[in-house]
Amino acid sequence: MTGVHVTVPASTANLGSGFDALGMALGLHDEVEFEVVPAGLVIEVTGQGAGGVPSDESHLVVRAFRAACSLLDVNVPGLVLRCRNAIPHARGLGSSSAAVVAGIAAGYALAGHELDTTALQLAAEFEGHADNAAAAMFGGVAVAWTEGDRFRAVRLEAHPALRPVVLVPAVESSTKTTRGLLPASVPHADAAFAAGRSALAVHALTTDPSLLLEALDDRLHEPYREPAWPATFALVKALRAAGVPAAVSGAGPTVLALPEDGELPDAVDLTGFTPHHVPVDGGGVRVAPLG
Repeated sequence: MTGVHVTVPASTANLGSGFDALGMALGLHDEVEFEVVPAGLVIEVTGQGAGGVPSDESHLVVRAFRAACSLLDVNVPGLVLRCRNAIPHARGLGSSSAAVVAGIAAGYALAGHELDTTALQLAAEFEGHADNAAAAMFGGVAVAWTEGDRFRAVRLEAHPALRPVVLVPAVESSTKTTRGLLPASVPHADAAFAAGRSALAVHALTTDPSLLLEALDDRLHEPYREPAWPATFALVKALRAAGVPAAVSGAGPTVLALPEDGELPDAVDLTGFTPHHVPVDGGGVRVAPLG
């Protein structure tokens, strides 16, 4: 095989109280071509991130690809990487997880291997958690957890009535910065609230979307991040007040809304945010031979 074409979905994570535990793949995709050549490294990027991402071995897709090739003993003397990015960077839509999963999927494909739990482990090690990575890798709804130093996840089928809308602002986020706003501990009552709501979110996302408004409520991480993104949280509150299930997507500042009919109320002010109607991606990362 002289190369592969990889299509990888965006993802939204946390989904209310499911901090580092719940993720869902979205029908917004980056496409990456990996062409094996005799020597050198060429990186071409169009779309999101063009002109702002590294063009050397530090590029995240390349790093993940090299890690997978090393793990699987695949020799790639040279590489031409062509990235066509549609997933907004640093907005809470899993762009870094998509990059990592794309690189790992390409390495696995060149080795002739199917993605497995080791591939997920490798991807999650880049991220520090498996919720976005598992959703991007396998599609649907991901429930992620850790077992010692191992990252684990299961894939669940999203309810077919889900009609996600992501509201993306122009401002970028830093997961490292927003994670730093979180306290070392939370009150027991808030932890119990989060446990109930995250369990309910799994049921609502897969079986009964009518419960999503309650299921996406959170006291575990969103209140602590509000000072970083006041406009984001104002929009979440306005949507929820209008009866629309909504939550911060990942670390923000994008807002995830799950209106029953896929349409947002006209009365909610969306100034500063661009809505994108995106389906749930049920297939996860896809790989095809190049050409």
